[in-house]
Amino acid sequence: MTVDVVIPVYKPGKKFIELMKGLAVQTIKPGKVIAVNTEERFWQENLLSEMGEQAASLLELHHIAKADFDHGKTRNLGASYSSAEVIVLMTDDAVPADEHLIENLLAPFVDPEVAAVYARQLPTADAGIAERFSRAFNYPDISSKKTLSDLNRLGVKTFFCSNVCAAYLRKHFDELGGFVNSAIFNEDMVYAAKLMDHGFAVYYAAEARVIHSHAYSNRQQFLRNFDNAVSQAQHPEVFGRVRSESEGIRFIKTAFGYFAKNGRPFAIFPFLINSVYRYAGFRLGKKYQTLSRDKILRSTMNPGYFERMWREEEQ
Repeated sequence: MTVDVVIPVYKPGKKFIELMKGLAVQTIKPGKVIAVNTEERFWQENLLSEMGEQAASLLELHHIAKADFDHGKTRNLGASYSSAEVIVLMTDDAVPADEHLIENLLAPFVDPEVAAVYARQLPTADAGIAERFSRAFNYPDISSKKTLSDLNRLGVKTFFCSNVCAAYLRKHFDELGGFVNSAIFNEDMVYAAKLMDHGFAVYYAAEARVIHSHAYSNRQQFLRNFDNAVSQAQHPEVFGRVRSESEGIRFIKTAFGYFAKNGRPFAIFPFLINSVYRYAGFRLGKKYQTLSRDKILRSTMNPGYFERMWREEEQ
C-alpha cells in the first residue's frame, strides 16, 4: 500500500524539522512529503539542511499565497499532487512519537469498512495539566472503530477525526470529493460524516501516536471555539444531528476527577474560567450570521476566511 504525507505549512520552524526527521525513519516510509507552504517569503532554505538529507529527499514543496489558504481547499490541493493509495494529513507542529506511526495508521485498513484512520495525540513535555487532561479526554489509550450506528451512543464524537494526523484511502477520497473546499474549521469531521453516510467507518488508532498540544490562552480559546461553532452552523447536515454542548458538559465533569487524581484539585478553577471563554466563543459563533463584520473579525482566529467569503459574495 503506497502512502504520501500532505502537510499545510506556515512559518515552519523546529517542530517541522522534528516532524520531517521523524517521517524519514518510519518503518513504512512515505513516497514523498508534500508541503503546501503559505507565503514563499516565510520559507527558509536552511530548513532543508537542518532536517538532514534523508528527510529533505522526501520533501516536495509547493507555495501558495496567504489569501488562498483554506483548511479544506489547501489540503485538497496537497492531495492532488499525490497518486498514492493512502494520503496521510498532518499539521506542521505534530511530531511522530516513534518510527511506527505510519505503520500503525495503515494497519486498520485491512478492514474493508475502514476508510479513514486518525492518530492519538500526546501532550508535549511542557504541557500544563489542563492540556494534558484535554489530550487524555479526546485521545484515550484504547483504539475504536466508529460508524453511523454509534451516533446515539457517542453523539458528536461519532464524527470526530483530526487532520493533525489522519490517513485516508485515496479511492474514497476522490469518489466523495475530498474535503469541503471552503472550511474555517472541522473539514476533517465533515468528511468523516460523509464517509459514514456512505457506509464506511472511521478508526481511532491509539497505537499511532504524535506529540501535539497547545497552550491556548482564554482569549485564544474563545476565538477557536467561535470558529468551531461557525463551522457547525455552516454544516447542519452533520452537526444538526447531535448536540455538541452535551460533550462539553461531559468534558468539564470529567476534568474534576482528573485534576483530583493527579493531585491538582485547585487547577479546576482556572480550567472553569477557560471553559467559560470556550462556551462564550461557541455560543457567539453559532449566531455569527447576525453579527456585524467588525464583531466577526474580532471574534475569529481566521479573519482571512471571512474576508474571502465576503469578497466572493459581493462578486
